Amino acid sequence: MSQLLLELFSEEIPARMQPGAARDLERMATERLKAAGLTWDALTTFAGPRRLTLVIEGLPTATPDRAEEIKGPRANAPEQALEGFLRKTGLTRDQLTERDGVLFAVINEAGRPTPAVIAETVEAIVRAFPWPKSMRWADATLRWVRPLKRIVCLFDGAVVPFVIDDGAPPPTQDEVLRGIASGDTTEGHRFMGTGRPLKVRDFADYRKQLEANHVILDVADRKLKILEGARAACHARGLELVDDDGLLHEVAGLAEWPTPILGDMDPQFLDLPPEVVRLSMKVHQKYFAVRDPATGKLAPNFLVVANVEASDGGVALAAGNSRVLSARLNDARFFWDEDLKTGFDAWNAKLQGVTFHAKLGTLAERVDRIAALAREIAPLVGANPDEAERAARLAKADLASGMVGEFPELQGVMGGYYARAFGQSAAVADAIRDHYKPQGPADTVPTAPLTVAVALADKLDTLVGFFAIDEKPTGSKDPFALRRAALGVIRLVLENASRFPFLAMAKFAGAIVRLNAISRSTHLAAEQMVAVRQHLSLDVIEQSKVPLPIDRDELQKQIDTANAEARASSGDLLAFFADRLKVLLRDQGKRHDLVDAVFALGDDDLVRIVRRVEALDAFLATDDGANLLAGYKRASNILKAEAKKGDIPTGMVQTGLPNQPEAETTLAFAADAARTAVDTALDTEDFAVAMTALARLRAPVDAFFTDVMVNSDVAEERDNRLKLLGQVRDVMGRVADFGLVAG
Repeated sequence: MSQLLLELFSEEIPARMQPGAARDLERMATERLKAAGLTWDALTTFAGPRRLTLVIEGLPTATPDRAEEIKGPRANAPEQALEGFLRKTGLTRDQLTERDGVLFAVINEAGRPTPAVIAETVEAIVRAFPWPKSMRWADATLRWVRPLKRIVCLFDGAVVPFVIDDGAPPPTQDEVLRGIASGDTTEGHRFMGTGRPLKVRDFADYRKQLEANHVILDVADRKLKILEGARAACHARGLELVDDDGLLHEVAGLAEWPTPILGDMDPQFLDLPPEVVRLSMKVHQKYFAVRDPATGKLAPNFLVVANVEASDGGVALAAGNSRVLSARLNDARFFWDEDLKTGFDAWNAKLQGVTFHAKLGTLAERVDRIAALAREIAPLVGANPDEAERAARLAKADLASGMVGEFPELQGVMGGYYARAFGQSAAVADAIRDHYKPQGPADTVPTAPLTVAVALADKLDTLVGFFAIDEKPTGSKDPFALRRAALGVIRLVLENASRFPFLAMAKFAGAIVRLNAISRSTHLAAEQMVAVRQHLSLDVIEQSKVPLPIDRDELQKQIDTANAEARASSGDLLAFFADRLKVLLRDQGKRHDLVDAVFALGDDDLVRIVRRVEALDAFLATDDGANLLAGYKRASNILKAEAKKGDIPTGMVQTGLPNQPEAETTLAFAADAARTAVDTALDTEDFAVAMTALARLRAPVDAFFTDVMVNSDVAEERDNRLKLLGQVRDVMGRVADFGLVAG
């Protein structure tokens, strides 16, 4: 078994593309080599600032011989069918084998040397590599992320010879076609290496020579070097590094020999919001922030990761980076000072000219919708309606501020700072700051009632708005991040245990969206538009002194239609939430079919739904639950079969009939007792007790199906037993639709 070493060496590869490139190289090599019939023991890829590397251990020296039998047409098939089959296989008629009147082609293919397969594989990978962005250079037609310089390709220590034509025309007709030839030489660090090509023999030698020439191949090793050096530099000054995994990953892709250097910044900039300082460092300069462990606040320092080891220990580098950072922070200070001169009223006025979506109006109209919705939601989550509306009306204002224009990542955060600066309460400021949360599965969930109200209103308006204009997620496409918004609503409700009437709020939000569209299309006056957006009646609208620009009956018809559409679309939105809830619970180890079984009851209280699912999951994990589910399905199948013949008998189940089996009587009393116990438990939302009540049905149901024939020849007996099975199904259906439970 042999080793393959492949290196694709180019100019600098953007850090953000390196992880995907390593995965794509692994995938493409795996697919092509497996298709050729090769197997191996281990395959590893590496990505860095200037090179993609692949090493495969345990490759055979040749592909195995292959024999393939292909079934063809019948021997008496039309001539055209036979000719097509012969073209497909490349054989002649006398080379085919006939069995039972059918023609077969037997193709024997000898194995190929592995180097030949590798050469074809590497060229196919280079030509089809899926870079997010690629380029051509000079007069070549070959595309790569940056100009491709060298290819190292060694199999069992020997060069796999090939040339990848770069498409550039030769200088004269007498010269051979130019291209990139494979070889056994690579390069070290651009500045700290020897400057000479490095001839390598295998992967161990390759890695050793690179490290000797200041190139760390593995990104994990580069990250470790950064963290160890950064923490040591901070510790020496009594400081602490502010961890940032995203930035760490990025700088590890920028330097082949990362060297952390601690620098000083002007302390006067620390009176800016810390998020501004950190973001200026991170976004513009790729610096890590540093804190004082005694206070937990930012220190007047930064940590930069250089790609060289400076002879002066990085003093000059630190000073130069400090000057650049000061210039950036001066820009941030300008935006901060100018914003404090402006204020929320001016920013909200600007939002009237910013389109949120062509079919959903301006950002100012969206703010009106969120404010109305937040006011409705506030009492449901324990917040003050007036404060919720005030916070919602200020929540989007910072989008028009200078600071957020420069740093979009600070939307909401800066609004919270400005709210405090302009005298708003701490609760309102926090609601503005955190209303975008949670923005992903790893983000924290707000718990302050006022923040929860505004966050729910913001996300719910987004969802109902885009559903109203039929911009729903399809497949993997979700351009408006509606799945993330739905998951945010679910987490806000569940983690705060909020008893949130989802359907009612979705209908209300949907009506506001549609009425908002009516106000735009009918050109209502400003005060009339506010009235429509707030879902007020026409009588209130007509109290304004401005006459309606549209016939009153026509406007009423449009409003009624909008409300009807909102009611209809809320069901689609609830189904969408059910899918998102299944994803969330599946990640927690819950079964998705149980979510369907509970949602089928029409409940829209997410807290109650999850409690039902958890209780149902625990119940079905028991023997009683599993056996009762089997009994339910048997009863349901009998009732479905009878329903196809005609109506299923309904009414009271009779006991004490002549010759009535004891198992039938026992089940009748057990079902009646279970219904009472289940209803009582559901009223108090004690779902564990409800499941316990159902568990008591297990033995009577088993005995019934063992001792009783449902389809009796006596019509009265048959009808009574069908009624009894219907009663059992109905009792269980009060807890969940067991017909949707797998098993």
